[in-house]
Amino acid sequence: TYVMPDRKLKNGVDTNPLDGNITALGSSTNESEDYWVPRIGAKAQLVPGVDCMVDYSQPWGAHTSPGLWAGAQSNMETDIKSDSYGATCSYKMDAGKGQLRFIGGVFYQKVYGFKEDLVSPLVPNFQGTGRVDLTSSGWGWRAGIAYEIPDIALRASLVYNSKVKLDNISGTLDLSNVGAPIFPIYGSTQYMPDVVEFKLQSGIAPGWLAFGSVKWVNWSLLQSVPICVVGTPSSACVTGDALHSGQITSLDLMYRDGWTVSGGIGHKFNDQWSAAGQLSWDRGTSHGYGSQTDTWTLGGGVAYTPRPNIELRLAGAIGVLTSGHSGIVNGENGYQAGTEVSYDFGNDLVTAISGGLKIKF
Repeated sequence: TYVMPDRKLKNGVDTNPLDGNITALGSSTNESEDYWVPRIGAKAQLVPGVDCMVDYSQPWGAHTSPGLWAGAQSNMETDIKSDSYGATCSYKMDAGKGQLRFIGGVFYQKVYGFKEDLVSPLVPNFQGTGRVDLTSSGWGWRAGIAYEIPDIALRASLVYNSKVKLDNISGTLDLSNVGAPIFPIYGSTQYMPDVVEFKLQSGIAPGWLAFGSVKWVNWSLLQSVPICVVGTPSSACVTGDALHSGQITSLDLMYRDGWTVSGGIGHKFNDQWSAAGQLSWDRGTSHGYGSQTDTWTLGGGVAYTPRPNIELRLAGAIGVLTSGHSGIVNGENGYQAGTEVSYDFGNDLVTAISGGLKIKF
């Protein structure tokens, strides 16, 4: 899947002129960057009733690049990526008119990225930037249950993916552009969010299928991530103001939980062609800080099956990133996020295209 958001920020004001007022650099900017969401997997039946799958995906990520503007001391570019390697198995047994399936698995996730902002506007040509590079990894597990009645294309599933503990966050803080050294740094223990997803589909008429899903993501686990120089006691590497924390900088997220609700209709035209359309609502994780507000998306796709063991899929989507305002949000121990800049954003466009190939052996 290739996603193309077009988030534009406006009315930006440098709200902390004590470190150099840079509002004159520009009150508006394009924030978003296009990104890929790849996934590949292989599934096999080990013994009758037991299927297993291995897969690779990039479940988490964010990439913003507003550049030099009124908020450059808050963010010039942030790029966070992830790699997830999973193994999942299921056991199927007869139950009533259908089959009951028990699902379980494990996964390993690596999360890494960087953030760059303007540290000193006094360096010529605004080259006084600083950069944080971080990486971490951890393990998680999943469990779920599903019920299927193939005769009517009924399938209901409920799957839980656990939190992933990141207790090895490490990296560097590069301040060489402002005459300071490169510091080895670490972050306090954090957790990537746990996820609960319910999916339901059923045939509603010959050749017609209705489907929907509800997903909850525990994003509120991630607030402000304190980042400290190696050697700082872990007891001092906590979120807080200068009186309560030994952090040298922080990665401010200030998220709330995410919810995604979607529903749609699919139709099989013949043995080779089928199509589907769906409407989705994704509750944004931002609530006063940041620009990740609610998203409404309308999508459609087609599937082509030239042979019984081959299926090609092509889909597209268009949506609206809803408007909002970013400013100061209070955190723990007197800490405040968003003190460097305030800004607004309107309703913006997001589009996406995706393709897939399924081969059965």
